[in-house]
Amino acid sequence: MSNLRVRPKAPSEDGCILEVTPQSAGWDYVGFAVHKLEAGDTLEKLDADKETCLVLLTGTATIAARDQSFDGIGGRTSVFDGPPAAVYVPAGESYTVTAKTDLELAVCTAPGGGNFPVRLIEPGSIKQEVRGSGTNTRYIQDILPETHPAHSLLVVEVITPGGNWSSYPPHKHDSDELPEESALEETYYHRLNPPQGFAFQRVYTDDRSIDEAVTVEDGDCVMVPGGYHPVGAPHGYDLYYLNVMAGAKRKWVFRNDPAHEWIVRK
Repeated sequence: MSNLRVRPKAPSEDGCILEVTPQSAGWDYVGFAVHKLEAGDTLEKLDADKETCLVLLTGTATIAARDQSFDGIGGRTSVFDGPPAAVYVPAGESYTVTAKTDLELAVCTAPGGGNFPVRLIEPGSIKQEVRGSGTNTRYIQDILPETHPAHSLLVVEVITPGGNWSSYPPHKHDSDELPEESALEETYYHRLNPPQGFAFQRVYTDDRSIDEAVTVEDGDCVMVPGGYHPVGAPHGYDLYYLNVMAGAKRKWVFRNDPAHEWIVRK
């Protein structure tokens, strides 16, 4: 059994069905959780030392934090239905999520600091990008990029069509060697369409101290403490993943595996 794969579980009292903490992952920065709420349910939290990006995976909610309330945001029926709505909450601020419909909510956290405002990230404001070509084509939805204010969090969604590869050529960001490479922990939260499908993710380091080929199913999370981490989506099954990254420096600078660098240089 993989040490890097985290599977969904029965809902806890607050609707949590999946959780990765720095303690459970054995690292320092990234926290990630998914909550399933029924219409009318609420989730209230305060993370004194962590900033939070709330991503509405599916459903509609009202989110209140500080002196702001964002009413009836979201509305996706599937994570494959365009960019999400999201809300950024700085460290030290409590927030309340009230589900207006059945709701799937991703809670992305990392150490926080600085005087950042609570803000709504609207679907129309999210930069979309086509990356790669041929069977390496994937579609990027950059929810919280490094060009937008936050202390350490980076959050992005990726759609990989069935039969295609993603996070490919294999790349890593586990060394603090800026400007050539940054050190960022990362989680991959996977969904599949149709949901009975599966996909593959390999996580490996140069010295192979980590070398796992992980089979992922709908709702699984893969932890990437370091190393290269390509993903493959089988024919017939589109793959979605939500990435959460964080580290001591809020910069995403990656290095391709030298053995496969030729793919992008040919």
